[in-house]
Amino acid sequence: MKWFDNIALTLVIIGALNWLLVGIFRFDLVAYLFGNLSVLSRIIYAAVGLCGLYLISLFGRIRGFSEQ
Repeated sequence: MKWFDNIALTLVIIGALNWLLVGIFRFDLVAYLFGNLSVLSRIIYAAVGLCGLYLISLFGRIRGFSEQ
């Protein structure tokens, strides 16, 4: 599952950088590259969101490592 953790973390970082661009420059890179709310951009937004939700489990796994 480590490979999935790495992919999820990468997608969440890309999403965070996109939000940084939106917040500072009002520039949505995903919409620019794939179209404003096109099917592909919606899939990317959904994948980033699902990976973010999945990474919530990272908190429990980090706590589990520190208790050992």
